[in-house]
Amino acid sequence: MEPIFRKQYMLYSTDCDCFGRAKPSTILSILQEAAGEQCAALDMSWEQMAEKDLFWAITRQTMHITRLPRFYETVTVETWPMPASKVAYPRATVAYDAEGNELFRVTALWILMSLSTRAMVLPGKGGVYVPGHLRGGELPSPRSLTPKNLSLSTERKVRFGQLDRNGHMNNTKYLEWAMDLLPGAYHREHPLKEFTVCYLNEAKEGDRVTLRYELSEDNILQVDATRPDPDDETKHHRVFALRAEFC
Repeated sequence: MEPIFRKQYMLYSTDCDCFGRAKPSTILSILQEAAGEQCAALDMSWEQMAEKDLFWAITRQTMHITRLPRFYETVTVETWPMPASKVAYPRATVAYDAEGNELFRVTALWILMSLSTRAMVLPGKGGVYVPGHLRGGELPSPRSLTPKNLSLSTERKVRFGQLDRNGHMNNTKYLEWAMDLLPGAYHREHPLKEFTVCYLNEAKEGDRVTLRYELSEDNILQVDATRPDPDDETKHHRVFALRAEFC
């Protein structure tokens, strides 16, 4: 099959915020579904991977946004796996509007994990081969985000409706949590421009997650989220970190 998978998606009102712009979580959902469809076409569907005690997970992704699409727009997505590194399977995605103008582009790092042990499985170790492709213009692989001493904090709890088939909070939900840290009045005047998010530990149903955050004067939101160690609540694990820049 062709290395680049293409598909069109219609955005509905429920995919958008109260200003008519696509939610960041909607965009990530589209990327997730497009990647999943291409994996299924390559005989790497969720069911086929589960038979090998494997599942796909995202560890990091970065997005540059030219324009957030609006409700009832048709978005054309092109996505392709890049050559695997020693630890991950990078994937590039570019999206266009109906006139062929670029909306956003993304690079995500996917990894293989064991369903039973939840341990990472390195490329070449799980009997899975992903044909990599470089088209040119791909964003660099997202970098790690170091912990920050952030001044504000709030707590969220992982609910049933936020879980995916892998039994943990889906990657798209972290963006919803992050965007909720800022009021609607701010979002109205400052559309999202770019972001990098790192997923560091699984969050499961019932987990209490503390989000520490800060918005700088140059419209950069930083978030660092942790949860208590289930065996020792004096210790904490980082769940995710985010750096988002707004217009």
